[in-house]
Amino acid sequence: MTATIDRVIISERAPSPPVRLSFTPAGSPPGLLDGAWWPRSRDLFRELPALIAVLDARWGRITHVTVNPTYWPVVPRKVPVAGHTVHVGWFAEEQDPNKLILLSYTAGRWDLLVIPPETHPAAAARLMSAAATSGGLLTASALMTSEHTTHDAQEELWREEDWETDGGAVSANGGRA
Repeated sequence: MTATIDRVIISERAPSPPVRLSFTPAGSPPGLLDGAWWPRSRDLFRELPALIAVLDARWGRITHVTVNPTYWPVVPRKVPVAGHTVHVGWFAEEQDPNKLILLSYTAGRWDLLVIPPETHPAAAARLMSAAATSGGLLTASALMTSEHTTHDAQEELWREEDWETDGGAVSANGGRA
């Protein structure tokens, strides 16, 4: 059996949903992060064009992107973006696994926290806000760890409240302990 690929269908992509981004305010003191990006999947080939299109308009032409491959199943070498190609590199040891670095020959470098696609919207909102703090001194991984710690503490509080509301422990014979 042979497959025929219609090039017209391939070139007609469905419009991408809006990019989920937050940035530090313009003119604010520099910090370790310049904002956050919350992609919808772990497919860089699919996610990067929409991100770069927004950033090209804001910061100037993005030419290179670097990631740590820990959370990306496939890291393409190049990604076509409207009007140009962006080179993608990876650094396993040197780069924070929760960070994306964007480079432009004319405008500089930006470091964004990458919020995992499966993150709950409330947690993602907290992370996006924290990453966009002026002069922030937390790394991308430190922000993720802080969010996990906060989430775990909240879960423990909810379990304790449920315990108290339900009357405490039940003994082996069915009575309250």
